[in-house]
Amino acid sequence: MLGEATKYAESVDSVMLLIVGISVLFLLGVTAAMIYFVIKYNKKRNPKASQIEGNNTLEILWIVIPTILVLVMFYFGYAVFHESRVVPKGAMTVKVIARMWAWEFEYNNGKKSNELYVPANRPIKLELNSMDVNHSLYIPAFRIKEDVIYGRQNYMVIHPEKVGTYIIACAEYCGLRHSNMYSKIHVLTQKEFEKWIADSTGAFNYYKTTTEKYALLTY
Repeated sequence: MLGEATKYAESVDSVMLLIVGISVLFLLGVTAAMIYFVIKYNKKRNPKASQIEGNNTLEILWIVIPTILVLVMFYFGYAVFHESRVVPKGAMTVKVIARMWAWEFEYNNGKKSNELYVPANRPIKLELNSMDVNHSLYIPAFRIKEDVIYGRQNYMVIHPEKVGTYIIACAEYCGLRHSNMYSKIHVLTQKEFEKWIADSTGAFNYYKTTTEKYALLTY
């Protein structure tokens, strides 16, 4: 399984394992029941088929038990999803602009980058905007994905914790070079982030690399 970079990712994995575990138990149970009935009610043992008209107790059980299990899975799934939609106080906002086939990240001081830099242990609100078609911002190590819809602003909240560099991908087919629409998220210490955000050379590097990238993609 892919490494977990946040507690949110751990929660997503836990819910996923819960759902898979319940599904496997039902798969084994149903398969075992099918094998049992095939053997017990085969033609040799039952040359004349038995007619079973119904069993109210069984019907109640296989309605109530699955309903309870579905509600349990929904509860845990919604509780985890809700965390990615609530913007905590003190959250830092970064504007994300998606276009074919690149990501742009703009900070409150006007600095722009084609890679996302964030401080560790601080909630980040990503405001998602598209310049052309629909995209989807996906950070596998964070177990989080949100659609970037053309003509509508969306958002997602991330809680970076482990210092490191992680992949950002587009998870919505957006044209010929969709598979090239990758970037990175760099989770820094607070001091490293403050140094990076104050560095004005980043603007030149952003425009230089972005212009070169568009030139290669276009021509």
